[in-house]
Amino acid sequence: MKTFFNAKEDIVSDAIDGLILSRGGELRRFDHASHARVVVRADWDKSKVAIISGGGSGHEPAHAGLVGAGLLTAAVCGEIYASPSVDAVLSAILEVSGPKGCLLIIKNYTGDRLNFGLAAEKAKALGHTVEMVIVGDDIAIPNAKQPRGLAGTVFVHKVAGQLSEEGADLTTILDAAKSVSDGLHTIGVARDTCTVPGSEKQGRIRDVEAEIGLGIHGEAGVEVKNFGTAKELMEDLAPRLLATLDTSMRHVALFNDLKGLSGLEVSVLFKEFMTSDLAAVTAFTMGPAPIVTALDMPGFSISMLPLKPEYEAALFAPIVNDAWPKLQPSHAPETITPPTIATTQDFIPSQDADVRAVIETIIATCLSAEGRLNALDAKVGDGDTGTTFAGAARTIQSKLDALPMADGAQLFAMLSDIKSKLMGGSSGVLFAILFANASTAYKTDADWSSSLTAGLDAMMKYGGAKVGDRTMIDAMQPGLAALVAGEGMLAAASAARIGADGTAMMLSANAGRSAYLEARSLDGYADPGAEGIAMIFEALTHH
Repeated sequence: MKTFFNAKEDIVSDAIDGLILSRGGELRRFDHASHARVVVRADWDKSKVAIISGGGSGHEPAHAGLVGAGLLTAAVCGEIYASPSVDAVLSAILEVSGPKGCLLIIKNYTGDRLNFGLAAEKAKALGHTVEMVIVGDDIAIPNAKQPRGLAGTVFVHKVAGQLSEEGADLTTILDAAKSVSDGLHTIGVARDTCTVPGSEKQGRIRDVEAEIGLGIHGEAGVEVKNFGTAKELMEDLAPRLLATLDTSMRHVALFNDLKGLSGLEVSVLFKEFMTSDLAAVTAFTMGPAPIVTALDMPGFSISMLPLKPEYEAALFAPIVNDAWPKLQPSHAPETITPPTIATTQDFIPSQDADVRAVIETIIATCLSAEGRLNALDAKVGDGDTGTTFAGAARTIQSKLDALPMADGAQLFAMLSDIKSKLMGGSSGVLFAILFANASTAYKTDADWSSSLTAGLDAMMKYGGAKVGDRTMIDAMQPGLAALVAGEGMLAAASAARIGADGTAMMLSANAGRSAYLEARSLDGYADPGAEGIAMIFEALTHH
């Protein structure tokens, strides 16, 4: 997998520089000559208890992004997924600790426990007052003697940081931080591991699987399972988490995005969380938001914290930090009834054998061409032109007996209504415009070809495409022009075919998805919309 960075050995330092540049002077770092990658508050004056956290990089915005008023005083950043050195942690302690002391908050990983722990002891030997809280909120592995620290750690950051901001002493902050840590419960899941820049991704999780309880560095979880739906996944996770909670208490839930999922997936998963059994004990939510990430890992975690008097106020105190998700009351989704959009007229079904035969021919052509047009569109677009044409045909087919075939103006108007409501995408709107204007034109001059030409003019006006732009218009315009000139259907089909085939030689497009492709992607391939129109004209020659 490709990753944007300069030199692998500089990626963490460069990322810190980028963070500091984005924060408008709020943060400072140790200079580049130092091996210690430490980020500190620019406004810190050592008059309060310092709150320090850190660990391996790759979890951004944690930890450096959480430095600021009401959160962390400083963050010590190791290499990607590697604990910072003892000297780096010690230098951070010496930089920000004052008479009121310092609290270290770390996640329960061996490297962090050892390096931060030794640095704390060295700082104490130098006369500093230092305490440490180790967070192990992972509940995925039952009866684990050393549960891992996960995203719930940020709750400890917030409570400790806010109490420090308010001037509380170290003992008060330590007690509250321990209370938060002891109450935290987190479970995570992902459908793949992460990619460390410059390294190959592990491949232990198959495409149809998800791993429950994997760590935020890609460590193996407790179980790999096949999940068919997001709902099934949440139905598996919720009972595991719920079994660890005191259901008599209100909880705040953090829905943490590990960063590799699409926004669409995250919203679906959050919806399933908020309709699961966990919702009954969730009084407030944070997220969905990426706050403790795992590079590109496509997964998420849910952290549950019971609300207790000793830290609730600090947890809810407002802060200004873009990385901190909004804390908001849990609530059921609300829906409203959309306004009724009345049709412009009542359509009275009527029959005309010739008109019906034309429509049925068009429907049959669109259905039979679905695969061919999709394959062509896969070369120059997103591969769905055939499906779009066929879907519209099926819709019209289902309404054949309701069409006002004996009244051209009404027929065009009803086709416009159907296209605008049911066809979808830009094609649906364009055809709706065409038929709406054809309906108006037919009322003045009851001629099918000239009415459709008037509709085509409106389509070009609003769609922005014209002949030569490599769209369906390259086939539709010459075909209709031949009909209007009285040249007959064979001549019209020939003109439409020449127009469609001509698009294969157009090496640039000025409209549609092909407009984003380079010449070599278009050369030799006809526009699928134009091809579909040409096929319709050709089919009508047999009518």
